[in-house]
Amino acid sequence: MVLAERPEGCRAARRLIGKASMTRSILTRARVFTAFASSVAHAAGRPSAFALCLVVILAWAVSGPFFHYSDTWQLIINTGTTIVTFLMVFLIQNTQNRDGAAIQAKLDELIRASAAHNRYIGIESLTEEELRDLRDRCASRARSSRQDAAQQAAQEAANAAEVEADRKARAAAQDAAGMPSYPE
Repeated sequence: MVLAERPEGCRAARRLIGKASMTRSILTRARVFTAFASSVAHAAGRPSAFALCLVVILAWAVSGPFFHYSDTWQLIINTGTTIVTFLMVFLIQNTQNRDGAAIQAKLDELIRASAAHNRYIGIESLTEEELRDLRDRCASRARSSRQDAAQQAAQEAANAAEVEADRKARAAAQDAAGMPSYPE
């Protein structure tokens, strides 16, 4: 007997299909929300959105004398701005979270593909104290690297100065001896 022919097999198959359908449904809703959040965050960041908000506030302010600056007049702007602010916080946070995760994934891939240390992959899950310690160690290594580079540059400059001084001394000695100098 095939699994689908048995009653318990049918129930298990239906549950499995139901879970897959539910997962697709959740992914579809997530994609719709993601697209909506991205669109709203993008539109809210435009100068025209700022101008529109400015016009609405100016219209509200100008309408004050017509409504005798009533409590209802004040309540309209307070309620409207509170609702918009409350919703925008979540939409913009969603967009920021996705952007941060995408940037982190790109950085992780760059680390894996380069000669950088793989131990930095996944550091976004460290605590603030652990990140501070890591930044301090990186800064210390950078300072030491700069000092090493400065010492190396100083040594190279000293060597170049020594070679130049040696060349001038030989040229002066040859001139003093009356010997022709040949380019080296």
